[in-house]
Amino acid sequence: MAGIGEKTRNFIAESRRVLMVTRKPSWKEYKMASKITGLGMILIGTIGLIITMLAYLILGTQG
Repeated sequence: MAGIGEKTRNFIAESRRVLMVTRKPSWKEYKMASKITGLGMILIGTIGLIITMLAYLILGTQG
């Protein structure tokens, strides 16, 4: 069984390897990711609204 020191060293080595491969996204990539994220938030909100409206119509007011 590996000790805490060895696990920590392995984690640091793996983290360093990942950081060496990553790069800063270009402005175009950033804008695309922002648009996709925004659309996903709108979609999830719309689905939640539809479910709430259906529950209100089926069950009526509960309050």
